[in-house]
Amino acid sequence: MDRIKFLIGNVEIGSDKPFLIAGPCVVESKAIAFRAAEEIVRVSQKFNIPIIYKSSYIKANRQSGNSFATIGVDKALEILGEVKREFNLPILTDVHNIDEVKRAADIADCLQIPAFLCRQTDLIKAAAQTGKAINIKKGQFMAPEGMKEAALKAEETGNHKVMLTERGTTFGYHDLVVDFRSIVIMKSLGYPVVYDSTHSVQKPGAAGASSGGSPEFIIPLAKAAAAVGVDGIFLETHPDPQNALCDKDCQLKLDLLETIAEQVLAVWG
Repeated sequence: MDRIKFLIGNVEIGSDKPFLIAGPCVVESKAIAFRAAEEIVRVSQKFNIPIIYKSSYIKANRQSGNSFATIGVDKALEILGEVKREFNLPILTDVHNIDEVKRAADIADCLQIPAFLCRQTDLIKAAAQTGKAINIKKGQFMAPEGMKEAALKAEETGNHKVMLTERGTTFGYHDLVVDFRSIVIMKSLGYPVVYDSTHSVQKPGAAGASSGGSPEFIIPLAKAAAAVGVDGIFLETHPDPQNALCDKDCQLKLDLLETIAEQVLAVWG
């Protein structure tokens, strides 16, 4: 099967050139967003690897109703727009309902369908109809071959700029495991495949009102995904993960972005 190829900003997707998707889990402030963007640009230039900036303007899927969600959708999207202009970085952000799609598409170069929403037909189609690239995260409950139908929902709109992301599979009540066969299977469907190295080490609901995580496995599992032949690595990174407003137990410390880039590229060759 011919592989799908396209651009997200100036980043080639599906062309056998590795790329990263990186940034804070959620937009917390302009200062944190810009600090992450500065380091992303530095690492991208040092290792000659393209990086797409990822951050959510709102977190709709939270363990507790008291968990942080957003600084305000308009304010967060405005900051993402500033990151795009100031640092010349393509932007990826996730959408959660149809009403959000147009506003997000006005800023983002790639719209992401969250894992828990990967079967939401109307949401996938609405995102694809914007003409922007679409990243569909494989649900923790989905078999990899089942993602073909999710991707076809986007393609039925005439938009073939679709990639799929592996982020682990539910294992018991508070854990995820990564079956690396999933990457091979989804690549065989013809789509570029990304490995989410930070959400894969998440422990859903393990911290009571929030999710826990095992960040010590982020780099080893990213290297394993590169060895299997994944197209890109997704990671959420924060200057001070332990004080992050979301996913504090599974974001990569920003200081380690250079380390993961260097080690993953050594495997990619």
